[in-house]
Amino acid sequence: MSKPQFIYRHLMASAAVLMAGAFGDMDAYAAESALPDVGVVDVHEDAQQGDATAVKADVSKSDEAKQVYFVRNQAEYYKAAQKLIPGDVIVLANGEWRDFEIVFAGKGTKAKPIILISETPGKVIITGKSNLKIGGSHMLVTGLVFRNGYSPTGEVIAFRRTKEDVAIDSRVSEVVIDHFNQPDRYKTDYWVAMDGQRNRFDHNSLVGKSNDGVTLAVRLDLESGRKNGHRIDHNYFGPRPVLGSNGGETLRIGTSRESMFNSNTIVENNVFDRTDGEVEIISIKSGANIVRNNMFVESRGAVVLRHGDGNIIERNIFMGKGKEHSGGVRVINRNQIVRNNYMEGLNGTGFAGALTVMNGVPNSPVNRYVQVDNALIENNSIVDSARVTLAAGSDAERSAVPVNSKMQRNIIIFGETAKPIVVEDDIAGISLSDNIIFTPKPVSKFPHAMQKSILMERAANGLLYPTDPALANMGAPRDLRMMPMDEVGAKWYAKPKQGDIFGTGKNIEVADGGAALIAALDQAEEGDRLILQGANYSLDRTILIDKSLSFVGMGSGAAKPKITFNRPNLFELGEGGNLRLKDIEISGEDAPDVVGNAMIRTSATPLLANFILDIENVKVSNLIVNKAFDVIALGKGSMADKLNIKGSIFENISGKVVAADSETDDYGRYNAEYLTISNSQFNNVSGNIVALYRGGTDESTFGPHFVFEKNIINNSGHKPISGEAASIILHGVQDALVEKNKIDNSGPLKVVHTTGTPSTMILDNVFTSTPCPILVEEKAEVPPRVMMTGNIFDGKAQ
Repeated sequence: MSKPQFIYRHLMASAAVLMAGAFGDMDAYAAESALPDVGVVDVHEDAQQGDATAVKADVSKSDEAKQVYFVRNQAEYYKAAQKLIPGDVIVLANGEWRDFEIVFAGKGTKAKPIILISETPGKVIITGKSNLKIGGSHMLVTGLVFRNGYSPTGEVIAFRRTKEDVAIDSRVSEVVIDHFNQPDRYKTDYWVAMDGQRNRFDHNSLVGKSNDGVTLAVRLDLESGRKNGHRIDHNYFGPRPVLGSNGGETLRIGTSRESMFNSNTIVENNVFDRTDGEVEIISIKSGANIVRNNMFVESRGAVVLRHGDGNIIERNIFMGKGKEHSGGVRVINRNQIVRNNYMEGLNGTGFAGALTVMNGVPNSPVNRYVQVDNALIENNSIVDSARVTLAAGSDAERSAVPVNSKMQRNIIIFGETAKPIVVEDDIAGISLSDNIIFTPKPVSKFPHAMQKSILMERAANGLLYPTDPALANMGAPRDLRMMPMDEVGAKWYAKPKQGDIFGTGKNIEVADGGAALIAALDQAEEGDRLILQGANYSLDRTILIDKSLSFVGMGSGAAKPKITFNRPNLFELGEGGNLRLKDIEISGEDAPDVVGNAMIRTSATPLLANFILDIENVKVSNLIVNKAFDVIALGKGSMADKLNIKGSIFENISGKVVAADSETDDYGRYNAEYLTISNSQFNNVSGNIVALYRGGTDESTFGPHFVFEKNIINNSGHKPISGEAASIILHGVQDALVEKNKIDNSGPLKVVHTTGTPSTMILDNVFTSTPCPILVEEKAEVPPRVMMTGNIFDGKAQ
């Protein structure tokens, strides 16, 4: 037997086992599971050793095999794709395939699937306006990378060619989608849409979705997609940045319209790493699904049983590591089971706590909150986390308390947290038995907590368990296993690392003068620091920031280098840009009088990537050439993950210091997730020091978050610069702290609460010749939900 024939037999044998094992043949599945490193990767490593043309020629002659098509361009692909029969293989040649709308359809069999494979795993790059549609039965796709482009349709990968031709018994394995985003962050698409029956999506890597829409959606809009038996396993769901609106779920099964149908989908053995899109990491909106053996690492949000009944959430590990808004499981609807899960270091509260059991709406429509009925919550461990909430969301609408439910044999051990257990309504309908619940202080509405701590010890699997043998059957099981990163995703594709994005490159010393700075920028690369050693830098162009760059002076004790500019903007934040300014001075004295003047402005087109802007020990002055010269202007479709200002001075500014109020369409969108200003001075700023806006009534986001502490404001906020006259305007901000500031002869602080459960604290400030804060509750008919203590107004305590 020739080498090509052997290769083909090996490929067919591997594929047959994988296909049969994934869909119903449990013996084959067990064999495949016992050998997780054998399969498609080995096929690539073996099959691509020889000449692909010879493989095509020799295999076509074999009586035992069908055809292998080695294709080098789209024309060859489409020609081959028209005549596929069971056992056929299409091999895509290595290289870039641009604007490639792949239609892969046929009728394979369990023994002879039809296969689309790359010549070498990871070296077939699908770019431009491209996507993949799969139709028919027993189809297998592997080895592709979608990067540097976006789908021209609503999906990057669809298990549906048409509504009449959906995929059945088909598989996508070891495929990568990396930052394959729509040009507009609010244009919606799915990266993966699963339709049909008994399909499998496994060992894939999905990283960096930043536009609107679910990363992976199981669709039930067609009757053919219900009770589907899909399997979603061993995938790496990599970092998904904060979207800043609804529509940022990582995985969703069904929608509210189909929530009365069962999906029967299994989600298991996946890793969700820093998936921060919105409050729901996994959104279950159908019935009879199983989510098990997954690991959630530093991910904001929770697994939410939003709609649908009879779902099981079991044996998952949630490791929040103290990250803000990291959560566990939220329970809504009927007959839900939450058991054998481990949760540690989850810092989320409210709807994103470690465990949240919701109140429902009486006779709820399908798109609201069905009453919790017959929930079973047992043998879970919640350790060193911030919050458990029962009867959550209780209000005039959500008045149906949980009924016929049980919480038993759980271990819930709180550290030092202010409100470990919050009970918002009657919980008589939740039977509590044999639980170990420890809180540092008694909880008035929850008499079931112990005041006696138990000793916990970290086991070989890295999880904490009680040392007392009598508690061996309490909490999460001892055989849980943290999923190693090398067992999920495409193993040949590197997973993104964590760490500071600034200062990771080289230092570039920049001599005096604008020409020297421009020359240094031409050679700057990702993470570089430009060390300004001169005294003056006069620039005749706007600096495009499309990578992470730092502009740094010589530090404490040295005179700050001064940058002036004769363009409307000094910096423009483009795609992929992050900017740090430190120990420098910037003056607008040479800028032209042009509409849209701003020292830092985001690109005129929407930015897909979130960005970080960091300003420390910087003096900004003389931005006065027109009546609305802003320091920082964040445009529509832009999102700052972090905007930090520390130890800086801003004086003689005709516009706003931070204009983060462009998303005024009231869709729940906003421009900055975390905005922190500390130890800074603001003198003679005509507009707002900060205008931060989040409109709408959507509850799918956590932010914005705002901190303004230990600052001094003088003679500022008197003019209505494209807004109201105020020193600070916070509209719809969810979490705000204004503390220990001195505000003299300035416009008032204005806070408008719109939706959700906002937390605003105005503490220990000194107001002189400044009006009292204006507090507005725009939606709720309640007194202003603002804590104001320790403030002094014109020498008088509040």
